[in-house]
Amino acid sequence: MKSFTSLYKTAMQGWLSILIMIALGAGFALISVLLSSVLGPKNPTPEKLAPYECGMPPVGDARERQSVKFYLVAMIFLLFDIEVAFLYPWAMALRDLGWNGFVQVLLFMTLLLAGYVYVWRKGALDWGNDKADAAAAKRDGLRAEG
Repeated sequence: MKSFTSLYKTAMQGWLSILIMIALGAGFALISVLLSSVLGPKNPTPEKLAPYECGMPPVGDARERQSVKFYLVAMIFLLFDIEVAFLYPWAMALRDLGWNGFVQVLLFMTLLLAGYVYVWRKGALDWGNDKADAAAAKRDGLRAEG
């Protein structure tokens, strides 16, 4: 019968390499941050201190309300993205699952496609408001003529 210490060493031997990699990664990150703060240039300008937003100057308040459509599209993207992520394990186990697994995934894809068509038909994926765009174009056209 093995002693507790030999069982402990055997069990922890697999984790030692993982702990070493975590320590190396954290050490590299810490050293990089410290070296950049010590050796990096220190000449801040107002332009460098301004928040960067895709190369455009920031306009308006950062706390302005977003359209509900933005959140709806984001949630729909996450939903379909997560569902598609379920296809990877299925593809890895396709030979073991046989025809039964193939039929189940076809049913899954059919439900996924039906949900996508439903969301598309409901207009949840449309970013613009056609009525508001048409009204703005009509209003701008009348202003240009008058």
